[in-house]
Parts: sequence; C-alpha cells; structure tokens
Amino acid sequence: MTLKEKIISLKLQLETVGDNYAEIFKNDIHTLIGDFNSSNPILIFLKNLDSKEEITHWINKLTSRIVKKFDEDTETINDFIYDYIELG
Repeated sequence: MTLKEKIISLKLQLETVGDNYAEIFKNDIHTLIGDFNSSNPILIFLKNLDSKEEITHWINKLTSRIVKKFDEDTETINDFIYDYIELG
C-alpha cells in the first residue's frame, strides 16, 4: 500500500464506528490526527503498517488501551493517544 492508501484506509476506519464502547474513541483519534494528508507528521506511524488489516489491528489495539488504561484524572485523551502514536 502507498502512504496515501494507508491514510485513506485509516480515515475511513476511524469514521466507521461500531456499537461497542471502545469504538467511541475512534472520534478522539480522528480529531487528534486532524489533517489526513501525507504532510501530517502524526501519520508517520503508518510507515510501519503494511495493510488494511494492520491498520485495523492498530486502531483496535489503541482503542482497547484507552478503555483499559486511560485515566482522565491524570491525563488528557489527546496526550494518551499521542503518546501511543509516539511509542508505536
């Protein structure tokens, strides 16, 4: 996949919200990323992902971590997501 295809896949998956609790955090991820274009430095993590399945797994892993580990008393959701992207 090209970077552009990865970005499109990520954006589409984040815009498709299912009915489980973890899915609601897709909007927060979408908002943090902001611009879905190749010049956005936040999207550098996509270079390590090679398929739609890997992008789906990345999203599922992040939303699951938010549900299990996010503490709104000590951090913001944007900081939590950004830290995950940075460590990814």
